[in-house]
Amino acid sequence: MCRLSPGMAALASLVQRLEVAVSRLEAVSGGGGGGGSAGGSTGGSGVVAAYVEAYDAIITGSVGQYMTLSQQIGGDVQKHADMMKQAFSCQRQLLVTASGSQKPSDASLTALLTPVSKVIQQVQTFREQNRSSPLFNHLSAISESVPALGWVAMAPKPGPYVKEMQDAAQFYTNRVLKDYKEKDQKHVDWVKAYLSIWTELQNYIKQHHTTGLAWSKGGPVASAAHPAGVAPPPPGPPPPPMDFSGSSGGGGDQGPDTRNALFASLNKGADITKGLKHVPKDQMTHKNPNLRTQTGPVCTGPKPFSSPKTEATAAPSRTLPPVLELDGKKWKVENQEGVQGMVISDTELKQVVYAFKCNNSTLQIKGKINSITLDNCKKLGLVFDDVVGIVEVINCRDVKVQVLGKVPTISINKTDGCHVYLSKDSLECEIVSAKSSEMNVLVPGNDGDYTEIPVPEQFKTVWDGKKLVTTCTEIAG
Repeated sequence: MCRLSPGMAALASLVQRLEVAVSRLEAVSGGGGGGGSAGGSTGGSGVVAAYVEAYDAIITGSVGQYMTLSQQIGGDVQKHADMMKQAFSCQRQLLVTASGSQKPSDASLTALLTPVSKVIQQVQTFREQNRSSPLFNHLSAISESVPALGWVAMAPKPGPYVKEMQDAAQFYTNRVLKDYKEKDQKHVDWVKAYLSIWTELQNYIKQHHTTGLAWSKGGPVASAAHPAGVAPPPPGPPPPPMDFSGSSGGGGDQGPDTRNALFASLNKGADITKGLKHVPKDQMTHKNPNLRTQTGPVCTGPKPFSSPKTEATAAPSRTLPPVLELDGKKWKVENQEGVQGMVISDTELKQVVYAFKCNNSTLQIKGKINSITLDNCKKLGLVFDDVVGIVEVINCRDVKVQVLGKVPTISINKTDGCHVYLSKDSLECEIVSAKSSEMNVLVPGNDGDYTEIPVPEQFKTVWDGKKLVTTCTEIAG
């Protein structure tokens, strides 16, 4: 048998590798795009882009583990996970489209993003509709962080945006760990699997989409009506671009020209007023009351810009009825407007109080209870005796909290304006804050007067060679 020369041997090896690659591509293109994690094609060629394959690795890895653990937990967590699976599937289809198409116009891009946006809204709505769920912290962790899937519309730094959403989830995942760390390991593993999704997604973005979603430089311009690969039925067409010129005719896309004209006018500075028409005194409505009673318009010309009114926006906003009741072990205080002197007195140690959307009101809680939560409240005054667990202030504004007895922990999250009045028995209380501002703690003195101390909002972080060291900073003046 003759011996191949080195050149012929290399050629034979190359042919063998090509045959293997072709076999793999045929298998991928024949498998379709089922489940959002398997094959799928780019532009109908059967070739899966490298960054789509890398995204598939996240879906089969951390997302798959999260789905498995969610099924084991069951209930609302499993329902939420099914929605998240759909969200990742929709985003994968968008990546397939982007890998074989050029970036479209803003209007078309909005239409392409619609499937993901709808699922994000479904995830967040499900959480709001299930506030009484025993797995509410799980639902909140998902709901607060699912907007991270909007990274495809973020530029030039989509990675840090995902990190910000992951941090929002950790407020609730920490509560899940606190509740289940000594009870059920499945929930602990669930937290780790879910957070790892966003960690891996950040690494994925850093490698493949550092400054924004990477569109193909060739191929057709992406369209929601004809996306690359196999996709679900596309959503309806987006509304036409708003015509700022005041004309009612059609024509092409005048958006850039209109914006350029606007900026050119603004750049005139003080000269912009030279184009204004002088109005005689006899046509000034504030000096001629008779002009105000005219049935016809005083002046002609294009109408001021206003958004088109739809049936949804024209309908009056629905006002929910106020609630103050005991549901099982939970006191519900909801939708209270301008109610002063609300009192909950018949309390037990196992009961919790949940106040939601209470504005310009006061609430007093007597006795010793398990926990208190203030959610989405404005200008609410809370006074309570004793809490053995935690007092939480979430998404509130200008609230005041006063403890008369003892409380071990007060948590303030996403709140602007919070005054905490401590008692002499609660001076050892821990106050944990995140994404909040204008927080003050008032400490009682021996004479009964309070000393107001602001909670730091600005921090300085430095690398000491081994770890990050964070300290509070104060700005003089």
